[in-house]
Amino acid sequence: MSSYKTLDALVAETAGGSIILIRADLNVPLDERGAVRDATRLERLLPSLEKLSQSGFRIGALSHFGRPKGQRVAEMSLAPIAVALGDLLGQKVTFAEDCIGDAAQEALAALPEGGICVLENTRFHAGEEADDADFAAALAAPADAYVNDAFSAAHRAHASTHGITKYVPTYCGLAMRHSVGTSLCEDSMLETARAIMAEAETQGCTILLPRDAVVASQFAAGQSGETVAAHAVPDDKMILDAGPDAVGDICAAFDKAATIIWNGPLGAFEIEPFDAATNHAAQYAAALTRKGQLTSIAGGGDTVAALNHAGAGKDFTYVSTAGGAFLEWLEGKTLPGVAALSQN
Repeated sequence: MSSYKTLDALVAETAGGSIILIRADLNVPLDERGAVRDATRLERLLPSLEKLSQSGFRIGALSHFGRPKGQRVAEMSLAPIAVALGDLLGQKVTFAEDCIGDAAQEALAALPEGGICVLENTRFHAGEEADDADFAAALAAPADAYVNDAFSAAHRAHASTHGITKYVPTYCGLAMRHSVGTSLCEDSMLETARAIMAEAETQGCTILLPRDAVVASQFAAGQSGETVAAHAVPDDKMILDAGPDAVGDICAAFDKAATIIWNGPLGAFEIEPFDAATNHAAQYAAALTRKGQLTSIAGGGDTVAALNHAGAGKDFTYVSTAGGAFLEWLEGKTLPGVAALSQN
């Protein structure tokens, strides 16, 4: 991520009071009363909004909502999202009736320093999904800079994620792929990760990304771990375990599940104290299994060693000793060694 300009660079390069457009993902589920059912995406946006607000910028939030196909659809307005966002931030968030033109310009100009305004659904305009140059220019017109903080929409070349960057200085928000310090990281898999997240959104599948992590200077015995927010990994440290908040999220998901498939550890479990997340989550899943509340199936890679290290493997419903074969079987692939048995 070093080739991308961060919010720190934006703060250093841009005068207070400037108008900053931030591409957010405000596409959250609403109930029949119009109240937000799951505020996770809004919560993930808060660190970037708070940093921009505290820096004295006037902030306009751009987002799509639903699939109005270039038409104004009242049920797909972002107006109720502005209210929910304000409640989470603990400050008033205003709303503009459009994301371009006089309505957007006037709403942004009226903001005090540190103020935030949600602009109306970008997909009310056909130019959004078409990545239309004129529409992108209209979006950018009031802004001094643009921040993309919507990783979940980064796989789409739309005007508010792609075209707008041609007209205004551009920066990464805190929710885009964070610096991971000296951690092992397969940068070549970034596009694959984006594709997986896009498919998960389409299928209504939740991907739990860790909110915090345990870091140290090196992977070696005798190191003491430090818990940091996922977006605040020091440049000279490496991630060696999931943090307590991340483990709490995982265990909360276990509480709601009927079946889990477990593959691999949550951290570098071979050395203390970096086995804490794996131990806690594995023991929690084992306890639910003993109570009859959960069917737990595990296998692949270092899974057996990790679960046995945690003292939890014996209580799982089934633990496969297979590695790649277990994972490929789960994918539905034909295993040659098994298929050959049916040929006799």
